[in-house]
Amino acid sequence: MSSQPNITQLLSEAHGGNRAALDRLLPLVYGELRRIAERSLRHENPNHTLQPTALVNEAYLRLVDQHSVDWTNRAQFFGLASEMMRRILVSYAQARHANKRGCYATRLALDDAVSFYEKPDLDLLLLDEALNRLAVVDPRQSRIVELRFFGGLSIEETADVMKISPATVKREWRVAKAWLYDQVGSRKAEGGN
Repeated sequence: MSSQPNITQLLSEAHGGNRAALDRLLPLVYGELRRIAERSLRHENPNHTLQPTALVNEAYLRLVDQHSVDWTNRAQFFGLASEMMRRILVSYAQARHANKRGCYATRLALDDAVSFYEKPDLDLLLLDEALNRLAVVDPRQSRIVELRFFGGLSIEETADVMKISPATVKREWRVAKAWLYDQVGSRKAEGGN
């Protein structure tokens, strides 16, 4: 990863107010941001109208507008990119849900990365609500799910972003999936879908 020091340096320069650093940063991070966006959108309904390029552009604009973040490394940047993409997708789903007056719910196909649900599709808004509740109970587990599911990060990449061991990520990932299964299942039973 020869670009790692460049990305970290450019993030630092951009944080210091150097707008030219942002111009040099985009080509270095675009490919990875696009991969994260494609991974996130792969779980969306086939008729989803948000395209990876639009998701990348929106996330990048939000990321570089983060003035309170003191960027420490590329892993932190891509971890925050995952969070931004989740927020964008949830906002998009909420807007579509509101426009359709509850007649349409954006669905995620939960592949083997998050295979805690017996039916392979899940309402994105229910998942977001469950993740928000998990964040109150266990913020670390919520962040792991966000990085793994929305960001497509591996166990090792997630461990690097969170500065914990891969074994801890694996353990917390299993527990979080079980908790989410219970939460989403009970909401579906209550008629939350």
